Amino acid sequence: MALFSFLVEVFQDPIFSVIAISSAFVIGIFQGIILGRAILLRFPRLQNHVKTVSISLFFLFLVNAILSVPRFASPDKIVLSNVFQANTPGELVSLLFLVFGMNAGFFAVCAISVTVMTFVLLKFTHIHGVAKIFVLFFSLLILLLTGLSRFTDLTPSTFEVFLYFLYHLGITIGVLAGSARKIRSKKLDWG
Repeated sequence: MALFSFLVEVFQDPIFSVIAISSAFVIGIFQGIILGRAILLRFPRLQNHVKTVSISLFFLFLVNAILSVPRFASPDKIVLSNVFQANTPGELVSLLFLVFGMNAGFFAVCAISVTVMTFVLLKFTHIHGVAKIFVLFFSLLILLLTGLSRFTDLTPSTFEVFLYFLYHLGITIGVLAGSARKIRSKKLDWG
């Protein structure tokens, strides 16, 4: 069953499909541009190596996009009744690894690290106002959808997985675009 079964019929119409596809991609691009610019503002010394930084961030976010899609498409289901039945410390640790998605190996941990890094960047960068609300809203929405697919019997449809991938691909391209050029100081030079 799809995460949003009532939308399955709506997305059968090609117009709504194109709107959803372009919206997911554009939202990802804007979010990526905001994050890329915020990284350069927060760490001004990175601007001395802007090409290396932007390409490194591009590949880091691309790996995150590629590794996140399979976890979103077929998540490990977590039964809440098992959470309260952990008797030994080993079972509790195993359950925590399952909840945080770290039981899938090194690459899953890398993808989770990039996602966590995104939330940390929101805390420590100079993103304010509408831009911060925009990034926070869509990051939390994706987190909610991922959690919904892990803690319920719902599994994303192929179209929802495609939208998820386009969103992450948009973030990847946006980070590249947002961090590709040096940011000029906003101070006026009277000299």
